[in-house]
Amino acid sequence: MSVDPTSPGAPDSAAALVDGPWEHRLVAANGARFHLAVAGSGPLVLLLHGFPQFWWTWRHQLPALAEAGYRVAALDLRGFGASDKPPGGYDPLTVCDDVAAIIRSLGASQACVIGHGLGGAIAWSMPGIHPEVTAAIGVIGMPHPAVFRSAVWRPGHRGARRYVRALQRPAPASGGRSAQAEVGTVPRYLREWSGSDQRWITPEVQQRYCEMIAVPFASHAATEYHRWVMRSRFTPNGLRYMRRVRPGITVPVLSVHGQADPAIPAALSRDSASHVTGPLQLVAIPEVGHFAHEEAPDQVNDVITRWLSATLPPTLP
Repeated sequence: MSVDPTSPGAPDSAAALVDGPWEHRLVAANGARFHLAVAGSGPLVLLLHGFPQFWWTWRHQLPALAEAGYRVAALDLRGFGASDKPPGGYDPLTVCDDVAAIIRSLGASQACVIGHGLGGAIAWSMPGIHPEVTAAIGVIGMPHPAVFRSAVWRPGHRGARRYVRALQRPAPASGGRSAQAEVGTVPRYLREWSGSDQRWITPEVQQRYCEMIAVPFASHAATEYHRWVMRSRFTPNGLRYMRRVRPGITVPVLSVHGQADPAIPAALSRDSASHVTGPLQLVAIPEVGHFAHEEAPDQVNDVITRWLSATLPPTLP
């Protein structure tokens, strides 16, 4: 899949505004402007995407959760999609501040935060950074940050190390040949991190994700998120972050992981239980890889809605 970020017809953030059974909103929060796709009414569920995706990764979950009685909002994280792409702030402390401010901008006092991959790391972090707005968390394909950080540095977990190191090279901010090369890696990431059944990786899926990583500054932002994991290990900012997220999580937690995830082994999610003191539900989905919510959307929707109904009762007509 080829998308030239320097061509006259190169994608811009407007390409993120995909039509569907949702409305697009822009909200001001934490000194930046963020894009969300919103559907339904009821208790707020905020969805955070991973790499190499944007809000559209939740296209199967938005209508399902809205129908189940929730106000569901899929966010473009800073640097992605139609959200602002500032030069910095791609550390989890700042991004958790973004999420808390967005919840308030949407008129809610609390939300259930559900994230995949990179967004899952933010969801794990919210109870420690902003407990006042975090009613519950759901995570897909990502262990607790302390578990993941340890795995990246342990010889026995080459998958987790490759996942982070694949994204370590600095990416240019505004296009060029290196940005084009980054666009070209997106289909490879989708295939290599997926399970064996890859019919979900349609031409539309590839095209949309390639378009969004080709938007100026998006590739740079994605790289900065993942470089922080490596370079923050012994920095004051990194140590402060780990001190805040290590204590036991008391809010309800749902952790979903594909058993065939080649990027981040499912066993790491089981190790995350040591960081949870509240209600915890662990779900492993057979024959599914890193993108469980796209590879097996019906199964994941059923798991999430059942868990939400017991954790955050919906508002139904």
